[in-house]
Amino acid sequence: MTTPASGSSRLSATEIEAHAEVFEKTRQARRTELVEDYVELIADLIEDTGEARQTEIAKRLGVSQPTVAKMLRRLAEDGLVLQRPYRGVFLTDEGHRLAAASRRRHEIVEAVLQRLGVDPDTARRDAEGIEHHVSEETLKAFERFLQNG
Repeated sequence: MTTPASGSSRLSATEIEAHAEVFEKTRQARRTELVEDYVELIADLIEDTGEARQTEIAKRLGVSQPTVAKMLRRLAEDGLVLQRPYRGVFLTDEGHRLAAASRRRHEIVEAVLQRLGVDPDTARRDAEGIEHHVSEETLKAFERFLQNG
């Protein structure tokens, strides 16, 4: 607890450690959020049009092509995508697994929001941000909520 007069913290060492752990998990979720968005979009593009090209990824994400190129290099280094000159971007098996997991989380969160009365467009937009920060425990609770509703 912080007191207004002193401004000092009265948290125990255990509470401080727990607090730091929460912030570390949040930072990690933010780092993986962008990766998940890319692989999910690449999967969607391949499913919808048969290919995922750098120009289309940039257009859909509203970023520059150099930004996409940098991220695609990172995804390739992480073993999530394969790039073939003049042929676009392809997901590896690991990339497909990550895209599917991200899509599953999105669908569950979106369904819960709609069940709570959020209109479909807002639920879709909000789920896009929430999906990356939801733990497996919370997702399972959401699934139980949807099954019992």
